[in-house]
Amino acid sequence: MNGARSWRLGPNRRVALEPWCLMGVLNATPDSFSDGGDHLDPERAIATGLEMVEAGATVLDVGGESTRPGAASVSVDEQIARVVPVIEGIRLQASGRSVAITIDTTRAAVAEAAFVAGADALNDVSAGTEDPDVLGIVADRGRGIVLMHRLKRPAEDAYSDAYERSPVYADVVEDVLAVLRARVAAAIAAGIDRESVAIDPGLGFGKTVDQNLRLVAGLPAFVETGHPVLVGGSRKSFLGATSGTAEARDRDPESAVLAVEAWRAGARFFRVHDVGIHERSLRITSAIERAGRASPDDSG
Repeated sequence: MNGARSWRLGPNRRVALEPWCLMGVLNATPDSFSDGGDHLDPERAIATGLEMVEAGATVLDVGGESTRPGAASVSVDEQIARVVPVIEGIRLQASGRSVAITIDTTRAAVAEAAFVAGADALNDVSAGTEDPDVLGIVADRGRGIVLMHRLKRPAEDAYSDAYERSPVYADVVEDVLAVLRARVAAAIAAGIDRESVAIDPGLGFGKTVDQNLRLVAGLPAFVETGHPVLVGGSRKSFLGATSGTAEARDRDPESAVLAVEAWRAGARFFRVHDVGIHERSLRITSAIERAGRASPDDSG
């Protein structure tokens, strides 16, 4: 598979994706589905971020607005107030460490404030469709961007196992891929470097349990685009519905299994809550794969 080996975040800035890249979730929100309220205090958020780096994260994703199903929108000013102190604090306290920071927002003004504070890239769950100025901000700053597929805004969405009417796709893999290809073209047309564009199939955003599982099985098609593929299934409802685990915070084992399967499918970029369990799981998986490739004489 011809997957991306790195993600360009600027003229002299890249994040390596081999053998994998873990993005730690750092939600400075009161209402995120899994860690809402945990990191509203900037000092606590900064400390958690640094712990994630020690555990193996090379990217930290800082957000000030929940994107869980049913979440209300948050004003630009409130998002900025939540995320900028966290980004500035991580930059100050992680001085000398190689950590990239993404800003999880759909708003251009929040992205701009985050870039000024020290963020390297935008993680946009609307793929640049909610705010017409956001692609231009990323291009002007020469930063990276993650374009994610979603069917509808969070306030209008439901959890994967709670739809009254299932979202309709002719073929969920092909349909999602077609949307992302169009958004990649829009980003490049806006002036964003092709190597700076990562894609995310949007697990949990407008998909049923079965549709999410089919997207995971179909990940090789996304990898073959040559763009970094961010897999963001950590603790999500489709995992809980499949395993029978009701509480989101208890789904880290399922999340690690998902990451392992996605890694085997060629994905190398994972947005996760528990960095340590993912780092350990991927290390074992990688070691087993290397052993399978080794010559019998290599065993000594």
